[in-house]
Order: sequence, then C-alpha cells, then structure tokens
Amino acid sequence: MALTASLPNNCNYTQKTNMKISRTLPAMIALACATMMSANAQDMAPQQPVQADSAFVNPDWANSAWYMGAGVGRTRAKIYNSDLARRMSAAGLPLTGYNVDNKDVGYKLFVGKQINKYLAVELGYFDLGEYSFEALTTANRSLRGETDYRGVNLDLVGMLPLTERFSLLGRAGVQYAKARTDFTGNALNAVTNPNPPTEGRRHAKLGLGAEYKLTEALALRAEVERYRVTDAVQNSGNIHMASLSLTYKFGRPAKVAYVAPAAPVAAPVQEAPVAAPTPPAPEPVPTSEKVSIAAEALFDFDKSIVKPEGKAALDEFMAKLQGMNTEVMIAVGHTDSVGTNAYNDKLSMRRADAVKAYMVSKGLDPARLYTEGKGETQPVADNATAEGRAKNRRVTIEVVGTRTTQR
Repeated sequence: MALTASLPNNCNYTQKTNMKISRTLPAMIALACATMMSANAQDMAPQQPVQADSAFVNPDWANSAWYMGAGVGRTRAKIYNSDLARRMSAAGLPLTGYNVDNKDVGYKLFVGKQINKYLAVELGYFDLGEYSFEALTTANRSLRGETDYRGVNLDLVGMLPLTERFSLLGRAGVQYAKARTDFTGNALNAVTNPNPPTEGRRHAKLGLGAEYKLTEALALRAEVERYRVTDAVQNSGNIHMASLSLTYKFGRPAKVAYVAPAAPVAAPVQEAPVAAPTPPAPEPVPTSEKVSIAAEALFDFDKSIVKPEGKAALDEFMAKLQGMNTEVMIAVGHTDSVGTNAYNDKLSMRRADAVKAYMVSKGLDPARLYTEGKGETQPVADNATAEGRAKNRRVTIEVVGTRTTQR
C-alpha cells in the first residue's frame, strides 16, 4: 500500500509549530548575535599595528587547548515506519493516509580537547527536536504520535587546515539518544502502550563541515551531521542536522615580557697613582643593525605562523639590540615569483606582521616597529632556480638607532 506524506493542515499543527519556534528562537538569536558581534568587532576596529594579543602567535597552545562550544540548526527526520504499518494492518486498520511533520530546530553543547592541529576529541549533548505523524485508516479512525530525541555523543574530529584561518572538518563517533513518544487518537489498539517508556539506543554518528577562525581563540563552524535513531516502538531511521556553532578555546597564555640578557660586569679599574685628566663623556654614535632571515627558517610552506626555529633566530637578533637606543625598526617581507603578484603581496605582509607580533610578545614597543610587504618586487637572486627562489623568500629587519661608545 502506498503511503502519502504531507504536512497536517489543522489548528493543532499550527500551535505545535509555534511552540517549536518559541522554544528554539532564543537560542538562534543568541548564536546569531554572538556571531555578528564577533565579526563586526574585527571589521569595525581601527587599523592599528599588529599586537601580540590579536595575532596567531600561539600555535603550540592552540593545537593542544581545551575548548567549548554551542550550536543551533535545522533538523530533518527520516523515520522508517514499516513496523507501524504492520501493526495497524494486524489490528485490522489498513492505512489510507499518512501525514508527517519531520522538520524542527535542534541544538547542541559540547566540550573538546585538541590532540594536535589535525585531531580533536569532543563530548557533547544534543536535542534533535520533536517530530510527529498522523496515520489515517478506515472508518475515520486515526493514530497520532509525537517523538523527541535527546542524547549525548563522543566524537573524533579530524581537521584539514587549508589556510591559517579556514579548515575542513570531518567527524565520526558514537551517540546515545533517548526517544520519548506519546500516542493519541481513536486507533490506540494498534500500539501496545499509548505512552511507552523513554527508550535509549546507541548508534553511530557522522558529520562533515568547515571552520573559520575569527581569532586564535574564537571560531565559527558550519556542519551537517547524521544521527541514527530508534523510537519507542522500534521504528528506526536517520535525523540530519545542519548547524552553525561557535567554539572558544580557553587558557590562552598571557603576554610574556621580553627580558634581555644581562650585560657582563666590567672588572674594577684600579686608580692610577697620578690623577689623570677627566675623559670626555661618552657620546651617542649613530648605528644600525640589519638581519635577513630565510622564510624557510621562520615559516612552514605558504604559512605565516612563526616556527620554533624562527623564534630562536628572532630571540638572538633581539639580544644583539641590548644597549641600543632604538629610533625605528622596519620588518619587510619578501617572496619568490611563484604565484600571483596580489597573493605574494599579501603573503609577504602577513609574514612581516607575524614577525612583529612575535617580537611584541617578547616586550618590544609596537610603536617602534613598522612592517612592509614587498612581495616579489625586490629579488636578491634569480627566481629561475630553486636556490635563487629560496634566497628571495625572506624577511629582513633593519634597526636604526644610537649606541653610547667611547671615542
């Protein structure tokens, strides 16, 4: 017997729909406002020199941090009701029509732990919403049912970074969902218990999505997930949820002040037996320091996050500035000729900004350091060879100031 599926068009259905909207609207508004405020805070902020607390300068922390999140989205159920059809036929009530309401709004709350930049483990709670059906039979008899699903899940989340901010997501895990069902109508003899007990079942769970990092700690996710479910009368099926989520990583390290190595203590000078003329006071002498660091030492390929080797090179350079009265510092990023001019200009600027952010995190006054991105416009070697391209991928730092020296 063919079953027809359409939305019930009656007053009760309208009231139930309004109740669903009123139950989930606050969660949707809260998520939308939080997302808009996070995005607007970055778009409307005045353009200022890059600060250590706003740049991606803590990859070690970000790739091992704990995080929490919340999401809300649209759910759609596909429940296979062949068992119900058999029950009604056995009770002498052949189906003449079948109406379903299989859409609702669901939400989820979760906590997670980054294992590394590619893997995380998440524990969550979800509410997939409420779904209803009306089975019509002969003699104007009907059976109506309402089922909602809630449960917990444990997922392994895989992440594939495509850029510094954008990643693809995939998840697989196990979930335990409880189904609560109520039956009404004048054909209740088709079911054993009009109010069956809450039924819990364990099933697999899968999902795909993407993540965009608004900051190093705050990210926005878009995902589609499939939950396998079983209701209280043993009907099985799937519920799909398309959701938007915000995640927040906590425990970000505080900014650490840079402490330069202590200057060596000069040996005491013995007084001359005869008074010598007083030497002239030391005068500041203009001087400059310049260093060029290969991009391979500072960054991974096509990335702008400073590697540990690059941090060591920058620490060594900053140690050389001990005793120097700095007037101005300029960090300039350069690339080879691979890629478009526009892309190389942006990449060289991001790398110069990353170098500045790290030096500021070590205590440098951000007003002393300026950044520029020259892209591929100032090569120092031939871009036709691999060796030449490697020399052209670099960040140069020039410092102009004075040192107090004896004449």
